[in-house]
Amino acid sequence: MHCVVVGGGLAGLASAVWLAEAGQRVTLLERRGSLGGRTISMPLAAVDDVPDNGQHVFASGYEHLMRYLESVGTREHVEFPGHMTMRMPGGATRRSAFGGLTGLRAAIGDLPGVTGLDRLRTALAQARLIRHAFRQPEWLDEVTADEWFRRIGMPQSARDALWDGIVIGLTGDKTEISSAKVPADLLVTGTRRAIATRTPVSIGFPNVDLDTLFIAGAEKRFADAGVDVRHRAVVSSIDVTDGTVTGVTLADGEKVAADAVICAVPVWSVKGLLDQVPGHERIYEAVDTLTPVPIVSVNLYLDRSIGMTDWGEILHGGEGVLEQVWDRQRMHGREPKDNWFYSTTVSASYDLIGKTNAEITDIQMDMLRRYYPQAADAQVIHSHVVRMPKSTFAQRPGTAGIRPDQRTAVDGLALAGDWTRTDWTTTMEGACQSAARAVDVILEYANSRR
Repeated sequence: MHCVVVGGGLAGLASAVWLAEAGQRVTLLERRGSLGGRTISMPLAAVDDVPDNGQHVFASGYEHLMRYLESVGTREHVEFPGHMTMRMPGGATRRSAFGGLTGLRAAIGDLPGVTGLDRLRTALAQARLIRHAFRQPEWLDEVTADEWFRRIGMPQSARDALWDGIVIGLTGDKTEISSAKVPADLLVTGTRRAIATRTPVSIGFPNVDLDTLFIAGAEKRFADAGVDVRHRAVVSSIDVTDGTVTGVTLADGEKVAADAVICAVPVWSVKGLLDQVPGHERIYEAVDTLTPVPIVSVNLYLDRSIGMTDWGEILHGGEGVLEQVWDRQRMHGREPKDNWFYSTTVSASYDLIGKTNAEITDIQMDMLRRYYPQAADAQVIHSHVVRMPKSTFAQRPGTAGIRPDQRTAVDGLALAGDWTRTDWTTTMEGACQSAARAVDVILEYANSRR
């Protein structure tokens, strides 16, 4: 059976890899000149380096993402140290983890900057939060995460230390925007995965660049399996006749016939492609509802070490300005020669993304000097600002259930992408889980044709 995959981001790559593994003939159509979508590397001639378009980290419960890495032969390049560090202004640090004694301390309200009665209030609020997550009240999708925290009495000090950061990390968006149901669902999913795997929740990172991790191995698999990868192939419509997919039409008028199609484009590229699909209006409604969320990352090449104590550090009170700092020396096992390389991340960067590169770099350096005493006299050798205005999508109150299923009303047509219905909203795992489900739909259809 000839299968066309539209879109060469992570969902499209995983779809094409797994269809090829199942013995299908695959054509992958990508509108740009390279694969990878929102997970790519970006060569910098100025410093003779290949940084990524932002630091991508993984949770230990990412089952489908790890399956993809196994398929393309790069699973060994992901590490899970089991800890991160919270850094306070002035330089004080505290290592954090979800398991063991550190996790127990957090459960009873012992968090950085949380003192006195706030510890007891935090422990009680966290107990209410867990109860609401597993036995969700009807109103949970009617309020923001911010309102949820206020209803359960979560102290602001605990929010600053942990919970606002968890919401941003899980959803990619601010607590005052995201529906409370989204982080609640993700907490349940993560907990169940930890129980199923008997592994405490942990955060990991790739020790190679994203092109090596996600793309190079896939391209080798494509070459071995005879997958036809076409770049600069802009699809204008997915073609349907009598309730069955027949292929796609490109922007230049070329028609590519297919027995099955997986549409794996980003949410903001869907409109117009599915006009021939019955019920496409509801899918387009989701497109309009899932508004974009920006992320700003900066690759900083400095003339000295800033004295990080861990591979990744969260800045207490840095929300919206500089939230995480990543030590790429530790993560990639690199020996500093002409510079020390640090990557920074600001999620839901609505205020920051409109500033100039110089302004963003100055803001980041001012923050580093506040938190890292060794950065006081550090000089920037090169700064590389990465803006992703559509890094992910917002799920505001009232949007529960708006994300469409991978199965469509058309025989032989499935949807994939982090914006479709999955157990995760995080970009990478959501993309790979959606691909797995879309491939299942197509293989089921293939079996029905026999």
